[in-house]
Amino acid sequence: MTTSTRGASAPAVLVLEDGRTFRGRAYGAVGETFGEAVFSTGMTGYQETLTDPSYHRQVVVMTAPHIGNTGVNDEDPESKRIWVSGYVVRDPARTPSNWRSRRSLDEELTAQGVVGISGIDTRALTRHLRERGAMRVGIFSGAAVADEATLLAKVQAAPQMEGADLSGEVATAEAYVVPAIGTKRFTVAAIDLGIKGMTPHRMAERGIEVHVLPATATAEDIYAVDPDGVFFSNGPGDPATADHPVALMRAVLERSTPLFGICFGNQILGRALGFGTFKLKYGHRGINQPVQDRTTGKVEVTAHNHGFAVDAPLDAPSDTPFGRAEVSHVCLNDNVVEGLRLLDRPAFSVQYHPEAAAGPHDAAYLFDRFVSLMEGQRA
Repeated sequence: MTTSTRGASAPAVLVLEDGRTFRGRAYGAVGETFGEAVFSTGMTGYQETLTDPSYHRQVVVMTAPHIGNTGVNDEDPESKRIWVSGYVVRDPARTPSNWRSRRSLDEELTAQGVVGISGIDTRALTRHLRERGAMRVGIFSGAAVADEATLLAKVQAAPQMEGADLSGEVATAEAYVVPAIGTKRFTVAAIDLGIKGMTPHRMAERGIEVHVLPATATAEDIYAVDPDGVFFSNGPGDPATADHPVALMRAVLERSTPLFGICFGNQILGRALGFGTFKLKYGHRGINQPVQDRTTGKVEVTAHNHGFAVDAPLDAPSDTPFGRAEVSHVCLNDNVVEGLRLLDRPAFSVQYHPEAAAGPHDAAYLFDRFVSLMEGQRA
């Protein structure tokens, strides 16, 4: 990514790897950037989306037409920086209005060097991605704009998401502790593969002291904190490359320590149990995805951000090296596996984000389910 100063009036062009182009105006920093083009269907929560490490190396297209209405505050970021590679909006807010707002979204994108584009038909772009699938893309503005053949060649030379090992690029380099809120009840070792700030907070609310460990942590590092449970976080990249987290999770399963994984952590559990993973055509991203909890029959509206999924049978439990496993949750839009549960050991995972800082909170009970596993193991 190369950027220069803010220039809202500068011309900009978005080029997809199949050659389709969209012309608009610069939004945020001016320059050029590359990534995987994906779309998010959330009407709110753009600040949480931008700062979610799972979006590393992705150019996010917002399907909601008006973005930036509430500006940017200092309370809602999910990490210390914006992680998206680029940002695409149709109609950016001219003047943000919210009592917590400290600056405009345009100013924040510029300050963090995020190249974006506005004024394009995001509905047409989203329909194109739904039909053709997520693909590489480049955004070019100001002096970076050139003839389309030159820009297309740059996009097609950019790395693809399949085969990308990215969790180490977003995870913490040093371990840190999020203390329990109120009386401490449990200790959890959380493997940071791209963790969002709200996740350890949701556990802390339940009396859990969370030791957040780097993606490179070993089993010895995990058990050095004497955990009651182990958590594997969300994160970016292709789960097929995550050999170290898979080996680490198998070590935890062998000791029957209560285990909970979300998003990337769900894919890691799938691989640890012997299932494969695959890339979805255009993925699930947004805060309005319907999922059924098959253990209760309840349908939840959930927050998603994933482009890969677990390939596991939906119709019956499977035999794995760690006992029987079943699909616990499924997406009602396309029957994608949205959760796994071991029947003979205290371990489960979901493909979506139960912490859901931007809402909805239908799945917050999953943290209570994790607490119940730790209570049962202690008893």
